[in-house]
Amino acid sequence: MNTTPSPDWNQPGPARDRRVQRVIIIEGLANLCVLLAKTAVGLSTGSLAILADAAHSLTDLANNIVAWIVVRLAAQPPDREHPYGHRKFETLAVFGLATLLTVIAVEIALQALRREQPEILQSDWGLVLMLGVLLTNIAVTTWQRMWARRLQSDILLADASHTLADVAITSTVIIGWLLSASGYHWLDTLCALLMAALVLYLAFGLFKRAIPVLVDHSALDSGTVGAAVLTLPGVRQVRRLRSRWQGSSRVVDMIITVDASLSTEKAHRIADQIEA
Repeated sequence: MNTTPSPDWNQPGPARDRRVQRVIIIEGLANLCVLLAKTAVGLSTGSLAILADAAHSLTDLANNIVAWIVVRLAAQPPDREHPYGHRKFETLAVFGLATLLTVIAVEIALQALRREQPEILQSDWGLVLMLGVLLTNIAVTTWQRMWARRLQSDILLADASHTLADVAITSTVIIGWLLSASGYHWLDTLCALLMAALVLYLAFGLFKRAIPVLVDHSALDSGTVGAAVLTLPGVRQVRRLRSRWQGSSRVVDMIITVDASLSTEKAHRIADQIEA
């Protein structure tokens, strides 16, 4: 049996959307395991930082559920109220995740500057479990980025960046846990501030990707597209040429004037060539 994906498997459509949903579901299951592990370590050691990290993992799981719902909405075909389809829901989710990353970065920085290190218990098995959580998140974000590129999915790329931020946060928690026991509190603060800066950088990248789509920034150079259309036999003029991003796809609108001597059938054939 041939299991090779069809050439258009990464193009907008049901096959791509099913793969995106599958990736989100697998990530959600991974986040559930991470949540349970962090909660167990936090409760057994009395570490407030680890428990806070577990609460953050709970929001990650909630984000997976929301992302899954958003992708299902984005997969719906165009209708009367949404003639261009629903794929901007995906970009809107990217913007929401970028906003959440910004909030997380600010929270990390504030906690690093204000928090008093609680007295916590050291635990060898807890450290092993937290390192396992860290490796799990690294594997998940690498795997997600691979599928984000293959499927050309903004929401998977945003989730991968979010998971990378989780790696930074968990690293901060582990380092803080170890260094606080040795009295090097300033190193813990410095590490947390560096992690906050990294998370802000990731958020900025997502904002930069989402905002042009949401404000209908041009997706193609109008002059280049217009010149290409004018090379087609029978085309006399191109007017009101506009392009914009629709999720990971590009939409182009234009009005063309064709030679008056052309039949209706030939004029439609030219339009079909342009659409192709």
